[in-house]
Amino acid sequence: MELAMGAWADWVASKVIPLKKHVFFVTMSPTHFWKGEWEAGSKGNCYNETRPIDREGHWGSGSDLATMRMVDKMVSGLGSKVTVINITQLSEYRKDGHPSIYRKFWETLSPQQLRNPASYSDCIHWCLPAPLDGMLHIWVESHSHILEINNQLSAFISTLAVL
Repeated sequence: MELAMGAWADWVASKVIPLKKHVFFVTMSPTHFWKGEWEAGSKGNCYNETRPIDREGHWGSGSDLATMRMVDKMVSGLGSKVTVINITQLSEYRKDGHPSIYRKFWETLSPQQLRNPASYSDCIHWCLPAPLDGMLHIWVESHSHILEINNQLSAFISTLAVL
C-alpha cells in the first residue's frame, strides 16, 4: 500500500500545478459488523441501529489506522495540492446509516432470513442518500469556490506579468 501511495504522491507532485488544479483524496467508508465495538459485551451488527456512535475518537476494527497515518504522511508532503476528505473517521460514527435488512439489491431477503437479521443485515453498503453525501457536497462546493478564486488570482498575476 505504501509503495502505491508513494507512486501516486510522486505523480501528484510532478503533475499538479497548485494554482490550476487541486486533488481531493477520499478515504474508504467503514463497515459496522460487530456491535461489541460500540456497545461492550453486545452481539449483533448494524441491524436496528437508529443513532450514531457518540464516543469521540471511535475506530472500528475494519478501519486500518496504520494506513490512515500513512495517507496523512504522504499527503502532508504534498502541501496544498491535496485535501483529504476523511470519510473513514466521519463514517465510523454512523452505524445507523446502513440498509441492514431493508436492502433491495440482488435478491430480497426471504422470510427465513428476516427471522435472523443479525446474520443477514447489510452493514457494508450505505443508504442513499448516505449520511456522508451532504457533508461531501459541502466540502466539494467550498473547495471549488477556493479553486475558482485561485484561478482568478492566477489569471490576474499573468496579466500583470504581461504589463
